[in-house]
Formats: sequence, C-alpha cells, structure tokens
Amino acid sequence: MLNSASKEQIIEKFQSHKTDNGSTSVQIALITERILYLTEHLKVNRKDFHSRRGLIHLVSQRKKLLQYLKRTDSVAFEKVVKDLGLRA
Repeated sequence: MLNSASKEQIIEKFQSHKTDNGSTSVQIALITERILYLTEHLKVNRKDFHSRRGLIHLVSQRKKLLQYLKRTDSVAFEKVVKDLGLRA
C-alpha cells in the first residue's frame, strides 16, 4: 500500500506548483500506484473478489480522468502517459 513518503514523492513529481496536491495529473499518478499494488495483490490472492472489484473501479476512474486531461490539456496528458508508461 502507499505510505506517506512514497505518496509525497509521487505528488512532488506530478504537481504543477508548490501547493498542488489534487490536480488531475497527481490523481492519475496516485491511482496508478494503487492499481499496481492491487494487481500484485491479486496475483497472490486470486479469490479476493472484493479487491478485484476495487481494482476495476480504480481502472475506470483513471480512464475517466485521462479522458478529461486529454480533452483539457493535451500537453500534460502526453507527459503523464509517458512518465507512467501507460497505453493511451
């Protein structure tokens, strides 16, 4: 799971200014980290269907945020996709 130190690092990497901790780019990066964690969790715990449902919810939430970012700021969208290694 994300601890506060790794969360701070992610926020610092994707924030657009000093006090930015909730912009679309930051949200996408944090959700991506949670998705990666849950993916590894589900490889070990194959029958954890509650976590699987949460993973599906996070993936769709990230997809919606990526669509919004692409529509509003295509430069930031390209940067986030490149930095996180996502397919878009």
